[in-house]
Amino acid sequence: MSKPNIVLITSDQQHWNTIGAFNPEISTPHLDRLVREGTTFSRAYCPNPTCTPSRSSIITGKYPSQHGAWTLGTKLPEEETTVGDLLQVEGYRTALVGKAHFQPVFTKEPYTSLEGRDKLHDFAFWRDFHGPFYGFEHIELLRNHANEYLVGQHYALWMEEKGCGNWRDYYSAPTGTMDESVRFSWPIPEAYHYNTWIAERSNALMEEYSGKGEPFMLWASFPDPHPPYLVPEPWASMYDPDTLTVPKAVPGEHDRNPPHFQMTQLSDPDFSSYKETGYGIHGYHSHAGMTEEEHRKAVATYYGMVSFMDDAIGRILNKLDALGIADNTIVVFTTDHGHLFGQHGMMYKGGFHYEDLLRLPFIVRYPGRTPAGMVSDSIQSLVDLAPTFLRLAGTDVPQAMTGVDQSAVWLNPETSARDHAICEFRHEPTTIHQKTYVGQRYKITVYYNQIYGELFDLEQDPQELHNLWHDEESQSLKMELLMKYIWAELGKESMPMPRVSHA
Repeated sequence: MSKPNIVLITSDQQHWNTIGAFNPEISTPHLDRLVREGTTFSRAYCPNPTCTPSRSSIITGKYPSQHGAWTLGTKLPEEETTVGDLLQVEGYRTALVGKAHFQPVFTKEPYTSLEGRDKLHDFAFWRDFHGPFYGFEHIELLRNHANEYLVGQHYALWMEEKGCGNWRDYYSAPTGTMDESVRFSWPIPEAYHYNTWIAERSNALMEEYSGKGEPFMLWASFPDPHPPYLVPEPWASMYDPDTLTVPKAVPGEHDRNPPHFQMTQLSDPDFSSYKETGYGIHGYHSHAGMTEEEHRKAVATYYGMVSFMDDAIGRILNKLDALGIADNTIVVFTTDHGHLFGQHGMMYKGGFHYEDLLRLPFIVRYPGRTPAGMVSDSIQSLVDLAPTFLRLAGTDVPQAMTGVDQSAVWLNPETSARDHAICEFRHEPTTIHQKTYVGQRYKITVYYNQIYGELFDLEQDPQELHNLWHDEESQSLKMELLMKYIWAELGKESMPMPRVSHA
């Protein structure tokens, strides 16, 4: 049998419970198809609840604390070996269409960024440059979410090629000032939306590679449903806000939580003592400034963004069928991290390691190999994708990759390769620095140089409302979990150099 193709489809900042097969309030017929035809892993986790760290872990098979891109605003070192590098050695074509975010928008000397703001509108460069980039021999990139000012790169060139010469009219000014009058419903036509672009270009590349009989790994990387909450019609009006279940805080739920949780309950919290700059907590803390109507509309729009993306994913799945290569293609759908849209009284993301942020939608389809229609609770992590892809492609996993090879579990989801996941968050050296150990039942979060923490019983308290950290009757459990966390940290130490001698 020829080497399997690999199609990785990711969203950005998607809550784990936003697939129609498991949530009747949302419509995702094409993801539902993947659920029917593949295995859903209900306990998949990100290694970090922000973009750059998790995305870098996907391609390196390492944790953020190991590969170097430990927070937003950092840069994955170009010398890191990636899954794409190793698959190319095996004869694979490798491509990325959509959002990369391995490098920051703003840089300081001596660092440079191919994805930086200064490069976005250098269209002479992007017209000719398609790689290599972190193991992808071919890239077609974008950087914006919805109408953000960061639009540019290959996506903007495509809009012009499609005849959308006025594409700038649909985006914010280059100063970064968002047009506050454009809310929820985005006037950009579907034909020029990045979902359409990603599906079209992914399909063209798959057709090119399969036509030559070449195995390929293609990452179709969608920027939605990451805020701002904005989507074109008819998706903007697809859901009636008044009929949706809108998550909210439970009064007093943060009383026993660390201080930055408690501050989210304030109408105007001051996070300056945490030295936050807008990407960790400040600006992501609460929906207190939203009216009930705005909150409901935001949730309806978020669901509309997921449904529109699902429509584009359907085009990719249909193309695999049309090309006759679906049976020899591994399709994985997941996201880079989760999202808070009212849960625990908070919006977006940051240093709050709730399941809403750490847990992911995660579906694997490998026809004839992965069971169809199965739901497995075997723990997965995004850091496992690279070693698993390599093993399924028939090649060795390098010692430096600390993710776990899940290939046997994907083929037999009743087994497991992990009994825990580790999730990290760190924004500045002087601010919140936390790590979470997620076990089969319990979950513990520790903070650097702090005596507070979180301990949740996910079986008895799946909504994570009752922090057991200080409960007297839970102290022996806490010590047991702390030891398990320490063992897990020791177990994920990188071993890049194999032992070749005993002396």
